[in-house]
Amino acid sequence: MFVLMFALWIIFNGRFTAEIALFGLAVSALVFWFLCRFMDYSLKKEAGAYRGLVFGLKYIVLLICEIFKANFYVMNLILSSKYIIEPKLLRFRTGLKEEAARVVLANSITLTPGTITVTLEEDEYLVHCLDRELGEGIESCSFEKRLEELERMKTGTDKSNQGASAEKAAAGTEQTKLGKHSEPKRGGSRKERGRT
Repeated sequence: MFVLMFALWIIFNGRFTAEIALFGLAVSALVFWFLCRFMDYSLKKEAGAYRGLVFGLKYIVLLICEIFKANFYVMNLILSSKYIIEPKLLRFRTGLKEEAARVVLANSITLTPGTITVTLEEDEYLVHCLDRELGEGIESCSFEKRLEELERMKTGTDKSNQGASAEKAAAGTEQTKLGKHSEPKRGGSRKERGRT
């Protein structure tokens, strides 16, 4: 978020000078502090966003490489007369937990030449393969492994955030208990005044 705000500052200014850069760093730092202080943002979330960005770039590179490899295989399959094309409908299940990750996997399979995701129901895929060899190992393809890695990373981040929230809640409860114990007992003083 800090880098994004600084980049937007430079873009909106239209030019880059030392004065603009220093002022932009100060403004970005002030806004970032405000987000952390009042809007439940943190450096852990910032680091998670950068990790997600790096993961997304790696996944795009992987997808492009798989598209190129599948392109050459399909071209060889079509142009060569020695291969007998054997189309196949393949049904398999995935271990991905999040619906978004399942959809990304389905789209990645469709974008790869020679394979099309026909249906996606819960965790079950029906994929049409131009040739049976294109469906070999699709149950544990590199796309799924990368998406499982992302889910593990997100699960670890969520657990750490939940732990921090639990610590804050426990601290708040402890302060409430201390506040209750420290309150003066006014009822006893009234009774004593009544007796006298």
